[in-house]
Formats: sequence, structure tokens, C-alpha cells
Amino acid sequence: MDLALIPNGVQRCSLKTFVPWMVLWIALIAWGLVSAFLCFFKGLNQTNMNHYFAFGLWIVFDLSVIALGAGAFFTGFLTHIIGEVFIYPFRENLKAVVNAAVVIGFICYSSAIAMLGVDIGQPLRGWFIFWHANVHSMLTEVSFCITAYLGVLTIEYLPLVMSNRKLKEIPEIDIFGNNLHHIIALFAAVGTFLSFFHQGSLGGMFGVLFGRPFAFREGFLIWPWTFFLFIHSSIAAGPSFTLLCVWIAQKATKKELIKKSVFNLLAKISGWLLATYILFKIVDTIAWAYGVVPRAGMSFTAFYQGAYGMWLIIAEIGIFGIIPAVILITPKFRERNDLLIVGALMNVIGIVLNRFVFSIQTLAIPVMPFDKFMSYFPTWQEWGIAIGSVGYGILLFSLSYRYLPLFPQEADMNPVEVLGKVVTDSGIIKRS
Repeated sequence: MDLALIPNGVQRCSLKTFVPWMVLWIALIAWGLVSAFLCFFKGLNQTNMNHYFAFGLWIVFDLSVIALGAGAFFTGFLTHIIGEVFIYPFRENLKAVVNAAVVIGFICYSSAIAMLGVDIGQPLRGWFIFWHANVHSMLTEVSFCITAYLGVLTIEYLPLVMSNRKLKEIPEIDIFGNNLHHIIALFAAVGTFLSFFHQGSLGGMFGVLFGRPFAFREGFLIWPWTFFLFIHSSIAAGPSFTLLCVWIAQKATKKELIKKSVFNLLAKISGWLLATYILFKIVDTIAWAYGVVPRAGMSFTAFYQGAYGMWLIIAEIGIFGIIPAVILITPKFRERNDLLIVGALMNVIGIVLNRFVFSIQTLAIPVMPFDKFMSYFPTWQEWGIAIGSVGYGILLFSLSYRYLPLFPQEADMNPVEVLGKVVTDSGIIKRS
């Protein structure tokens, strides 16, 4: 029965091998569920969040996975819109990875919303966000767009699910899946619009905190600079994260899933976006240091103390910003697999570090004369919910890879021999 669900023309490991692999990630999910139950049953006193740190580990994870999940909307945008209208090679190359990008995006956004459900403390009242919307809050727009975009990702994920070999035998599902596939470009466009604004508003929310001079920024019209920096950084990191996930899948399965040219294209796109982002980030930091900081009556070094020292800005902009940008935009470095993966990984670490700095360091810095520099470390319950989302993501991606035609190039690059014949993805049998 399991073999009947596996796509044509590809080979998968036996259930004996696959089940222990799943058990590991199910154990992480169980840790997350126990942690969530304690938070629901006993309250948010199970966390180390307090009046100083209203944002904790969950928000860092949320902002990070939402940024990394940008690979879904950006890859879809490049494939279905830019590739169809302007740059044809984009469509031909990125079609090999767009399915995986959609799955990764769905995982990122669904896990983000699950963590937010715990973070608000009373998820049964989560609908208040929509029914009693605070129209003056950027988080209202973020809540609307994230929820709507998860719906869009679900719709984009459906044709992939319906392309399962067993499900395609049901005529109604096959017809519905094909029709949905033909209008997927429309949903890619809607997803791009929704993602553009919620990525920006997440950054804009910090930029308007005039009582927090570390995050406060001036800007363009009604938007602070952080609005645009968050958008730019997410589309710079998203393709790198997609690249990393596919590379890890290749290592786990010991197969080639996409061509080297696709890896190279993703790295090149990510590298140039990262390079321009870092340039703008440096300009923004200098403008902040000579503008907002002196007007707040503080010095630049006052914002970097204790555990949140100067090493953070050096790591974010220098080590995990400039270095990966140089690696990814330089052709001879991209041609080396080890450097390409290191560059993509450093890019991803840089974006996570950026979200950590905005979420935690912003709140750690004293704003009153009688305050002191605060520190925060999450409890095991907080770690459990965050790590549980990682387990959920790996489990869903593994199931999608096993039972769905996730990588169109896989069958051609890894032909399966059956009785001396080669079976292709389309089911055609050729003599080996």
C-alpha cells in the first residue's frame, strides 16, 4: 500500500527505515505539545517573559521563520510572474524547486501561527484580532496578512497533494487539482502582495517605537526604514533557506534532487539581494547612530552592554552579512559546493540574528534612569514549543518528499531500474 502512494519513476526507502526517522521528529513534536499544554493549563508563568520582555523566544522564532518562509512567495513570484513575463530562464530553472519552496513556506507560516496561538495565552479569543481589530496597530495588518497568506499557501499546496499517484486515480480530485494548477500564478501574485506588506509591517512595528530609541527609525512617508529593511532582508534570506533545505534533503536521501544550475541561480539571487540589503543596513545604522541616538540623549555604546555587546553588530553585519554576500555573488566561490552552502547558512544565521536583536535587545536596553540593563533566557517550555515546530517542519517535509512529486528533476537525475528497464516520472519505461 505504501509503495502505491510513492510517485512514479522515483525510489524511496523502506518503511522500516522511514518509521524510525519519523519517530525522532514526532518526539520533538510531543515535547512541544507537552510544553503548550502546560502554558495553556498553568498560564504564561511557565515562561521567563515578563513586563520587560513581552517578546521572547517564540517571537524570535516567529519573525525568523516568517522571514525564511519568504522563499515561498519570492520563488513563486520569480517563477510564475517574472519568469512568465520577463525572464524565461527564471521559470525554467526555478520550476525545479518551486514545489519545495511552497512546502517550506507552508511549514514556516503554519508553525508561526501555532506558536502565536500559544503566545497570546488564550487562543480561543484569537478571533478578537479580526473582529475587534485595532486599526491603529501594525500588528493588526500583520495578523490579517499572515492568516490570509497561510490560506494562499494551503491553496498552492493542494495541487501538489492532489498529484499523489493514488489520489490522481480519483477523477474528481484529478480534475480539480489540474484546474487549480492552471490558476496558481494568480495565487502567487496574491501571496506576493500579502507577504510584501506583512514582512514590512513586522519591521515597521519596531521602527515606530519612539520610546525605544534602539529600534526607532525615521523613514519615508508613513513607513520607517525598518519597514523596507525587513522586506529586503527576508527576500535575501528566503532563497538561501530553500537552497539549504534542498541540500539537506539531498544529503539525507543520498540523491541529486535539483541540478547544480538551480542551486547556483538561487545562490546568485540571494547573494545580490543580501549585498544590497547589507549596504542599506550599514547606511541605516550610521544614520541612526548620528541621528536618533544623540537626539535621545544617549551614546552609541550605551546600547551594547553585557551579553548584548558590540559583538552582536559585528556578527550581524560583518560576519553573517558581508562575508556571505561576497561568497554568494562571486561566481568562482559559488561553483564550490562547500562555499556555496556555507554562504547560504551564514545568510540564514544573519537573518535570525537580526530578528533576535530587534526582538530581545530592543527590550533589554533601559529607557528610564532607574532601570538597569536586563537579560532574558527562555524556559524549557519555551524551547519545547520552538523545537517542536522544527520537528513538525521536518516531519511534514519528509512526508511530502516521500509521497508527492516534490522535485520534477529527480526522476531524470536518479533513474530507477526495474527488471533491466528504466522507469521515468511519467511512467514511461525505457530500456537501460
